[in-house]
Amino acid sequence: MFTSITVCLDMFGCPNRCKHCWIGHSPNGNLTSDDLKFVAEKFRPFTNCLTVYDWYREPDYKDNYEELWDLCNSLSDTHREHFELISFWRIVRDEKYVKWLSSLELKKAQITLFGGQEKTDYYTGRKNAYNEIVEAMEILVENKISPRIQVFVNKDTVDELPLIENLIQRLNLENRCKAFGGEFSMFLHSGSCDGENEKLYDIRVTPEDLSKIPPTLIQYTLKYFQKASIEEVFGKTEQTLYEELIKDHSTASYVSKDPVFYVDQEFNVYPNVTSPAPSWLLGNLRTDKIETILENYTESKSAAQHTRLTVPLCNIVVSQGDCKSQRLFSKGDYIDYLLNTYCRK
Repeated sequence: MFTSITVCLDMFGCPNRCKHCWIGHSPNGNLTSDDLKFVAEKFRPFTNCLTVYDWYREPDYKDNYEELWDLCNSLSDTHREHFELISFWRIVRDEKYVKWLSSLELKKAQITLFGGQEKTDYYTGRKNAYNEIVEAMEILVENKISPRIQVFVNKDTVDELPLIENLIQRLNLENRCKAFGGEFSMFLHSGSCDGENEKLYDIRVTPEDLSKIPPTLIQYTLKYFQKASIEEVFGKTEQTLYEELIKDHSTASYVSKDPVFYVDQEFNVYPNVTSPAPSWLLGNLRTDKIETILENYTESKSAAQHTRLTVPLCNIVVSQGDCKSQRLFSKGDYIDYLLNTYCRK
């Protein structure tokens, strides 16, 4: 028995094709409520604390989002609060949506930007995305929900950061949120280097890029992450991490007593460690026994789990790392990046 299990079914996918998406791009599905019940029933015997979600890409994407919310709650043993992730696609198309979010007592909602209109549309993968995001922020503030802006920074977007600073000032977000007792927040980061974002490895920021960040955005970011310097947020150079980890002979297990599982539209099951990819596949709920799937997890039988459990980290680093690279990473994200590339070699 697991202490708890969280299972997320990608029922309908996402309207966007964001170039930073750590989950990666896969076809949108059109699954039914019965499919969600089927998934819940498979996992239920193995924990006394099951939590069920109908998404792991875009929340509330389907028109019957209220019905799905109630269904997920009925299938869960826990009382769920709405994530601070919302569908900006829906909020500008459905007047009822923000009222429903307010009824759930949502206080903050995260919005992602990459710079100005051209860059944001490009990285979101959809024309007019920037205008919809700006409109979404206005709708949130008007309904006393504080926007939280997430900005992905790479060498292609770092020069766009003054445009985001200007937008925050133009919309007067900080004072308008304070007026209803809320708190505006924003933060910068590179994101992990998996899924679609791995394709942007070549343009990850390097130390000299950090000097281009406007001081105001640095202050917001340090407050959000509770860090003392922007260097702590963006991490160490790959060269530094390489030199550190090349001495590390450890292995590691990703098995938890409280796992989170992603189930795609084909009912393939993956642990929520990094992007759902073939090397992390645990099995398929339609063709494999759930006992086999969970044993593959607990016994680290997926290719990626087995590799990390049996291959010393230093070997993975030597195989896939760049000892001269100045690209910035957090240690955990760098290890995941190396493991994913190692499993594909």
